[in-house]
Amino acid sequence: QVQLVESGGGLAQAGGSLRLSCAASGTNGIVNIMGYYRQAPGKQRELVATVSRVGRTEYADSVKGRFTISRDGAKNTVSLQMNSLKLEDTAVYYCKTEGLWIGSAIRKEDYWGQGTQVTVSS
Repeated sequence: QVQLVESGGGLAQAGGSLRLSCAASGTNGIVNIMGYYRQAPGKQRELVATVSRVGRTEYADSVKGRFTISRDGAKNTVSLQMNSLKLEDTAVYYCKTEGLWIGSAIRKEDYWGQGTQVTVSS
């Protein structure tokens, strides 16, 4: 069972920056894809950014050029640097892992973190 521990987040002013981090533990395998999703009040959860085991990244159009996702594959950790924050970035941000490589085989196991609040004020 993989456990995800999230840190970071909090309150920032519009135009400011915050950094989120997430560490996956409880496994000797390598997480295939790590990323962040977010959910604002009254809205569906949406993808923010993901990074694969080989470093391929994907970003929501709304955060391209402002957010940067990175990971340490050997340690199963991921970070999301959020710059030029906007009011609409306010949401609960969830870390997610997709797939787990055990040796040369991949297990289709997905896990979610507990979520961390990001609030952007004017």
